[in-house]
This record gives sequence, structure tokens and C-alpha cells, in this order.
Amino acid sequence: MLMSSSASDSALPRVVIKRRAARPFFARHPWVFVTSIERVEGEPARGDEVEVVSFEGQYIGRGLFNPNSAIRVRLYRWDKGPIDEAFIGDKIRSAANWRANGLGLTGPNVGARLIFSEADGLSGLIVDRFDRWLVAQFSGAGLFLRLDWVVKALSELPNIEGIVIRGDHSTAESEGLKVDEAVVWGSIPPDSARIIEHGLTYSVDLTSGQKTGFYLDQRENRRVVAGLARGRRVLDLFCYTGAFGLNAVKNGGATSSLGVDSSASAIELAKRNAEVNGLTTARFDHGDVMETVERLSGSGQKYGLIVCDPPKFARHPKGIEKAIKAYLSLNRAVVELLEPDGVLATCSCSGLVDRALFSDVLGRVAEHSGRSIQILDQRGQAADHPVSASCLESDYLKCFICRVG
Repeated sequence: MLMSSSASDSALPRVVIKRRAARPFFARHPWVFVTSIERVEGEPARGDEVEVVSFEGQYIGRGLFNPNSAIRVRLYRWDKGPIDEAFIGDKIRSAANWRANGLGLTGPNVGARLIFSEADGLSGLIVDRFDRWLVAQFSGAGLFLRLDWVVKALSELPNIEGIVIRGDHSTAESEGLKVDEAVVWGSIPPDSARIIEHGLTYSVDLTSGQKTGFYLDQRENRRVVAGLARGRRVLDLFCYTGAFGLNAVKNGGATSSLGVDSSASAIELAKRNAEVNGLTTARFDHGDVMETVERLSGSGQKYGLIVCDPPKFARHPKGIEKAIKAYLSLNRAVVELLEPDGVLATCSCSGLVDRALFSDVLGRVAEHSGRSIQILDQRGQAADHPVSASCLESDYLKCFICRVG
């Protein structure tokens, strides 16, 4: 593995920020885009430690360089200390300890995000815990090239039996990353890990499930949505392994739920989750969501509560307009399936689509459908996915719970 320059190295390469462009980095925003850079002094290679300074030469901080990425430098320190094994280990332990001791996310069968990239000062690294196993996902080359340090610190956390490494396919090309997904420490269960959330048991595919295997960010939203499900038929769109629908039936008193997802493997796992929890009124169908919505609408089906949690529609700023159109089309079609005074829990995990834009989408849905929409609650990600006040891009999840007249 490539390691950073030595802490005693007094001649680190320097990245000089353009005139009047340094304020976000003094304010601890970790992403230095190539468009903010005036020049690079020295010849840093991918993953090398660099010093970042203002146009006037004022010290800003230390980061890791990547000539392959639009995020040319990811900043980790705003003092003059090194980005070494001790620093990374301390960051990992601090983040994990807060989840255990601060949030109480500890013990057997827990599912929790231990490290949330920029929000925990470790840009490019996500780590989720599923019972006694960890899944680490890399979206930045700098920390991936320090994989040995990361794995060592993670392996020393309490009650860990295995660590799986996975890549973030959406950023791999831009970062020049090729992550071979594999168990890098210890061992993992031959079938799947099991976690318990809100009294429900879930199987988690550690090696080939979407993202890290389970969407922990919706934990509290599942509980809140279930509270509005009593006596209602529930439709869970983009259901993945079924957590919203299963919560609605078990904890909310829904009369039934139907989950739909385009992933055959996710649907099979959802069916297993329903069986393990003894929920015979929770059903799951494999299929294209929009085609399913159109089919249900054509057959006159109506639901009292619909959850709509699609994948990310906007990955780049140039994709925002297309994403807005997709959210509008999807939600407009979904509203047709709701009974009068039905509940719509509609989500967006596109960080580039902010709350104001998403609210505007719902306003346009009300206009086009001729139905009133009241936003009852505006929610975000669970507390183990904190938002960094210095990097508001970490505030990505919107979950709007609405009454539709």
C-alpha cells in the first residue's frame, strides 16, 4: 500500500488555492476541487499527503492528493500534524465509540453506521456494522491506499469477527479505484448476517447486497411511517429487502403490505425476512417499479399508505434537472394509487436535490393530480449518519411524510 509522506517531512508538496477561493477550506470543508486550485508545487502522486495553502500562502490544512479525481484533495487535518496510522486509528475509534456509547447502538445483532465519511472526518470511507461483522466501503483513493491502517483499527474494535471491503461503484472510475470486494480480515457467516431493528430480524448480504447490504439510514423513518399504517394496505416501492413494509405490518398494524423491487436477489431476501418474522400478510413482487405502478393503477388498486424510496437520481449537478423530472413523474403516478386521505412517504437520497427542490416537486404533483398534499413531517437520515456542519453535502436523505386528500 502507498503511504503518506513522513510526519517529519518538511517539504510536502503544496497545493495553492486560487485567490478568494479559500474560505470554504478554512471553514473545514474537506473537498478541494480542481477548479479551486491555482497551482500544485511539487509532484504528488495519487494518495500522497499534501499541504494546502491559500493564494497568499496562509496554511489551511493537510490532505490526500488524487490527480485522477475532480476532488483533487480531500482534507483531513487543519493543524500541522501528519495523516498517519495513529491519526486514522484515532478517528475510527472516536466515531465507533460515539455510536456505541453516545447513541447506544451496541450489543448483539445491532446494525449501525460506524463511520460516515466526511461527517466523521474520514472522507471517502463508510463503515457499517452488522452484528459481529463490518462492511467498509471506499469512495476515495487516499484512504483506500491506506487500507492496512484502516483494517487494523477496525479489527481492534470490540466483538468483531470479520471485515468485508467493498467499493463504491458510482465513484470508482472518477477516483481511479479498483476495489476487489473480499473479506480482508477474519471470516464472515456462510449465508448472511442477522440484525434486529425495532423487534424485526433481517438477514444482510454482506458481500453482494446493495451498498453495504442494508439501508440503515432509514431506521427511524421506518418506525415513524409504521405509526401511520394502522388499518391500511401498504405499498412499498423500491422495497429492497422489505424493511418499510415489514415494520408497517408488525409494528404499525397494517392489514397487508406489498413490496416491489427490480432486484430479484433483494426480493428473495425480503421474502425470507417476512418468513423469519412470521409475517404472512407481507408479500413481495419482483419487477420494474414504474411498470408495476401502471399495472396496479390500471386494475383499480388503491392503498392507504405508500412508501416510495427510489435510488439516487442525480449523481452530478448536470443531472439535477433530469432527476427532478423523474421524481415528478414517479410521485405523480404513485399518488394515483392512494386512497383519499392516504399517506405518502416519499424519499430522495440525491444529495444534490435539496429539500426546497423536493418540496417543489410535491407542489407540482398536487397541481398535476388535482389533489391536496399536506407535508406532515420532513425527516432525514438516522443519527448514526450525522450531518457535518462544515460539509452540508452529508445531508442527503429526504423523507417527506404526507397526507394526500
